[in-house]
Amino acid sequence: MIASSDSAAEGLHTHRERVRAEGIDYNGHLNVAYYTLIFDHAVDAFLEAAGLTADHRAATGGSIFAAEAHIAYARELVEGAEARVETQLLAFDPKRLHLFQRMYDDATGELAATHEVLHLYVDLNVRKVAEMPAEIAERLARLKRGHDQVAGWPEEAGRAIRGVPDTGASKTG
Repeated sequence: MIASSDSAAEGLHTHRERVRAEGIDYNGHLNVAYYTLIFDHAVDAFLEAAGLTADHRAATGGSIFAAEAHIAYARELVEGAEARVETQLLAFDPKRLHLFQRMYDDATGELAATHEVLHLYVDLNVRKVAEMPAEIAERLARLKRGHDQVAGWPEEAGRAIRGVPDTGASKTG
């Protein structure tokens, strides 16, 4: 089940999706690829609210491409869980969108994962980055004002991977 709502009154765009059996991996929880898929469905719903629709693509040849993404996992989601994703527009300019998303287990309210993504506006006719039409920028500005009213800059935004320090033990000689 997939459901979305443009919750402009609350500020953030919310998307809900049930974790399906095909998304469960050999560890009995949602596979990495399916977290990404649910986040991507939530991005698509947000883009619809911003006017970046199939009709927009057909009329203008303009679309959005992901350029960079980072997911941080906080807890497992299992089959049948309802994932709730809140999408926040952090920033945009004529050619880029910077989004931050939080995925929750809707039943418990616990944070399951975060996703930060940079999108580029692309002219599909020439497959190059281009400027968004003014009406899209105006819609994004309205959405951002709403988001800014209810959410500040997420402390998780801009995180880097901090793994095992390289002590040289992994080097072969």
